[in-house]
Amino acid sequence: MADTIRIASWNINSVRFRIAIVEQFLREAAPDVLCLQETKTIDTEFPAATFHALGYRHIVLHGQRMHHGVAIVSKLPLVEDDRFDWQANQEARHIGVRLPNGLRLENVYVPAGGDVPDREANPKFGQKLDFLERMTRWSESLDGPTLLVGDFNIAPLESDVWSHKALLDVVSHTPIEVEALAGLQASNDWVDLGRKFVPPPDRLYTWWSYRAKDWLASDRGRRLDHMWASPDVAAAATRHDVFESCRSWIKPSDHIPLLTEFAL
Repeated sequence: MADTIRIASWNINSVRFRIAIVEQFLREAAPDVLCLQETKTIDTEFPAATFHALGYRHIVLHGQRMHHGVAIVSKLPLVEDDRFDWQANQEARHIGVRLPNGLRLENVYVPAGGDVPDREANPKFGQKLDFLERMTRWSESLDGPTLLVGDFNIAPLESDVWSHKALLDVVSHTPIEVEALAGLQASNDWVDLGRKFVPPPDRLYTWWSYRAKDWLASDRGRRLDHMWASPDVAAAATRHDVFESCRSWIKPSDHIPLLTEFAL
């Protein structure tokens, strides 16, 4: 009989500042593993005690003071596998582990890319495209069951944004970013689990700006957060949940958590 494993991913936008809602989510959703992005803390200041108290005894960190940072907390043993510098400047944006069943779990925080979608006028945009190119080269050589999760900072489909027309020139939905992400997806036949369970053109968002006075009423969302699986892992996915209600919790992140259940 297959074992059920529940894996979640969340850009928390400061794990220390929002530890209360992280704890609330873990109590209510009870994933076996939680991948966090934008933790914004060095490893020695990560609030490990809170996770330990909830049964998440296995923690792997790649932190950075005030910026970026990724972490994986788990009820299952973790074997640290790699930390790739796809940004090529030592920013803490990736961590990879293996679970006891051999599943490779890769947690990534892709750069936002600044405001101007032009490599020459905006070096941050060029860094984002180069990051995706390095990820693609890595992905081409992968083998074995793998789950790639995180904040990709790209909403690829028209139904992944509140207005395709209005956002075509806005970083996160430009054609050049969408093309780069498609290249990454094709490089390992990744299955987009969000769209496996919620096929387009149905609405599917994971991020809403803090700038909106009432995010729910305006609903100007984008799907920036993703869970991609190698085909063998995707075939074992039995459920995918998107926790929109978390965007209304006290001191919310601008992102919401995703959770996929697998019968592995």
